[in-house]
Amino acid sequence: MSRINGFVGRRDFLKFASFLGVAATVVADSFWNPEQTAVADIHPVNPNPISPNEAISRLLDGNQRFIHQKRQYLSQSLERLLLVAKAQYPFAAILGCADSRVPAEIVFDQGLGDLFVVRVAGNVVSDTVIGSLEYSTTVLGSRLIVVLGHKRCGAVAEALKNEALPGRIGLIVEGIKPSIERVKFRTGDNMQDVVLANIQYQTEKLQESSTILAKLLGEGKLKIVGACYDIDTGKVNILT
Repeated sequence: MSRINGFVGRRDFLKFASFLGVAATVVADSFWNPEQTAVADIHPVNPNPISPNEAISRLLDGNQRFIHQKRQYLSQSLERLLLVAKAQYPFAAILGCADSRVPAEIVFDQGLGDLFVVRVAGNVVSDTVIGSLEYSTTVLGSRLIVVLGHKRCGAVAEALKNEALPGRIGLIVEGIKPSIERVKFRTGDNMQDVVLANIQYQTEKLQESSTILAKLLGEGKLKIVGACYDIDTGKVNILT
């Protein structure tokens, strides 16, 4: 491109502008053309996928190792680090609470590249959570999603108080309140009842709010389960 006294010549500038216009059209078409391949149609390239039930067994086996202090620290070597730097194939996705006492990789005794973990207070489903889990299943090939709540969840406790909260904390609490309605006539441990109801509610919401996940569920390519972590014992129980 020629320059005169540091300025681009008019003819070259018009050519450049024309090029930008064509490029912009191509990019726009790639984003907005409905005939383009959707994310849900991308086939995962996981060379060794495992079934949802196998994934559950692997998680529960790891949890038993954690409980009995027999962790194997699988997939945490330098070799594993270098391997997953090239590509990741997590065998399960976890939607967990952001509580610092419930780190999924530790309580399930898993390592680098094993789990695709999304954490938010109260394990509350939102659009960004759904998008992340759609990515883990359609692109990375995970065939299991676990919604992992835990005993004495602080977010659930705040929802039970039903008080005004500062900032955007209230958004988390509002996402939990429908669970309270499900158990309001029960007797017993109200806190734990709501924790379990919230896990079940978020599990159902995840299935009902995503056409991509619903499609995979219908095809038998995905399983979504709820689970509860006991912060006193370290044990994870799958909810049925």
